[in-house]
Formats: sequence, C-alpha cells, structure tokens
Amino acid sequence: MPATAPQRARLPAWLPALVLTTFTFATDDYVIAGVLPAISADLGVSQAAAGQLVTAFSLAFALTAPIASVTTATWPRRRLLTGALTLFVLANWAAALTTSYALLLGLRVLAAIAAAAVVPTAYAIATTLAPEGRQGRYLALVMGGLTGSLALGVPIGTWMGGAFGWQATFWTGGALGLLALAALRATLPETPPVPAMPIRERIAPLARPQVLLGLLGIVAIVLGSMIVLTYLAPFLHDLAGAGPAELGWVFALAGLAGFAGGQLGGRAADRWGADRALVTGVVGFTAVMAAFGACWLLRPVPLMALLPLLAVWAGVSWWIPPPAQTRLLALAGPAGPQALALNSSAVYAGVSGGGAAGGLVLAGHGSGWLPAVAAGVELVALVLFWLARRFNQTE
Repeated sequence: MPATAPQRARLPAWLPALVLTTFTFATDDYVIAGVLPAISADLGVSQAAAGQLVTAFSLAFALTAPIASVTTATWPRRRLLTGALTLFVLANWAAALTTSYALLLGLRVLAAIAAAAVVPTAYAIATTLAPEGRQGRYLALVMGGLTGSLALGVPIGTWMGGAFGWQATFWTGGALGLLALAALRATLPETPPVPAMPIRERIAPLARPQVLLGLLGIVAIVLGSMIVLTYLAPFLHDLAGAGPAELGWVFALAGLAGFAGGQLGGRAADRWGADRALVTGVVGFTAVMAAFGACWLLRPVPLMALLPLLAVWAGVSWWIPPPAQTRLLALAGPAGPQALALNSSAVYAGVSGGGAAGGLVLAGHGSGWLPAVAAGVELVALVLFWLARRFNQTE
C-alpha cells in the first residue's frame, strides 16, 4: 500500500501542459504593455494608439469566448486546441514581421480569438479529467499560468523587447505557443465532446438566475481586485514613496504570492467546499484592505514594512477565483463548459470595470480610498453568490 501512495499523488502529464498553455496566452496579453513605447516609436503612432493593441485583444477575447464555446462544443478537444494554437503561433510570428499598425491590430484580434477558444477549453478539460475531490485543485493549477505570467513571463518578455526590439516579444509568444501545442499533443488524451444538441438547449441553463448571479459575482470579484492592482503604483507612491524600480519587485512578489494563494484556494475548495473557501477568501481580502486603510493613517510607511501585507493581499486575491469558479460550475450544471467561457468574459469585464471604477475613485477621492471601495465590491460579490445559492436550493 505505501508504495502506491506516490503514484496516486502524481500529477498527470497533461496538467502541466495546460498550465503552460494558459501561461502562454496570459503572457502574450500582458506583455504588450511593457513594449508600447517601442511599438509607438517604430510604427509612428501615439502611445495611446499603441495601447489599443491591448484593448483590441481584451475586447476580442471577451466577445468571442462564449460564442466559441457554444459553436465548438461538439468538436474533438485535441483538434480544437491544435487549430487554435496554430492560429495563435502564426498570428504572433506575422506580428513580428509587420510594419503596419492596422495589420498588427488585426493580428492581435486573431491571437485573441485563438485564446478565446483555448483558455475556457483548458479550464473545462481540467475540471472534466480531474479525479474526484481534486477539481478545485486542478482548476487552480491551470489558473496558475495567469499568475505565473505576471511573475515570470511578463518581466522576461518586457526585457527581451527592450534588449532585442518589440518584435522579439512576438517571436517569443509564437515559440511559447508552439511549445504548448507540442506538449498538449504529446500528453492530452482525447476527451469526448459535448453530445450534439440544438444550441438553444445547450445554452438554456445559462439563463437561470443562479448562473447569472454567479457570473455577476465573478465580475465583482475581479473588479474589486483590479481596483487596487490597476492603481497599485499611485497607491504605493502615496503610501510609501515607492517608485518604478521598487514596483518591479513588488509585482514579482505579487505574482509568486498569487500563485501560492491560487493553489491554496483550490485545495480549500476541494477540502472545505466552494462556499466556505469563497467566504474565507473574501473575509481575508477585506481584512487586508482594512490593514491598508490603517497604514494609510500612519503614512508614510516604509515599503519593506508593507511587503508582507502586499504578499498576503496578492495571495488572498488569487485564493478567491478557484472556489468562485467551482461554485459557478455547480450552478451551471450540464452547461459548465459554456459557463466557463462566459466566466472568461466576466473576468475581462471585471478587469475593465476595475480600471474604470478605480480611476473614478482616484480622481475624485485620492488613492487612499481604493482599499475601502475594493473591499466593498468584494463583499457585494459574496452577497451575489449567496443569492445564487439560494436560487439553486429553491429549484
């Protein structure tokens, strides 16, 4: 019996391949911000126009993900991933060769369409193939590719762009996509597609109140987190006098702590249940925001003294999504894969909303109010999930 225990604990080879895949797409999305000045200068457009490369990717992903999930539900998974990753690789390598801003913008849309087909599929495969009792843990690992990109992929991609030109980031993105494709082809078993049925029947469960409330809860969770993350630079400048050099280390710390928090949140969802893990994460987030508020009253505070609190903030921020998504899957029932696609759109809606809401708070009341507003939004998310559970219990 003892000899078989390590075999039971060993992760399947396809799971790291899925992590690499989400890492690749997240890096490709986030890294553009680090090379915007170089793209602007080389293509002869303003930095504001260059910034639309990020906007185009995010909007294309948000709009395409639910459509792609429904229309490709009956496709074999390996074939879908192969086609989408191939498109992603070609779009990135073509972007490295173009000298036209308009063409580059179109290629970013193509890369986003590929991402919209792959990322929700990766989440669905992880939850479908996960052993009993490990669904949250496997989902957290695949989501770990997102935090890993913040800690490793984005700094490396930005450095390569500065050292070898912005084209190097796209060459690297295509190479990562090719590596992810090879890893998936070598390790991923063919999973059965969703049985054929009319599209109306396939998406009908998504219209249930509990699913809609769950999706709104996801929006609120991401929005609350992004209120602080988007404006972390002015907040830490006002609180601790931190400059750009210090922020690089802060973001690396946040990425590592976020990865650890995501894994713990996934394990908690499996062991405690999604609801208890979700409440724990939101309460932890609210406590950290209260601590930030206390620090604000004592400013200036040395940045070194804030690092443990910043690590806890990043950890609880990424603790929350795995149990939230596990709960959303339970609410959606047989429409789980389509719910995960809408979840991806909800995430991008939360990212955009967090930037907008945080900007209003910053402009109207100053950075010191950001933690309080973020905590309030997270508590609203908890209420939305509570209402979703009540609707689910009454059916």
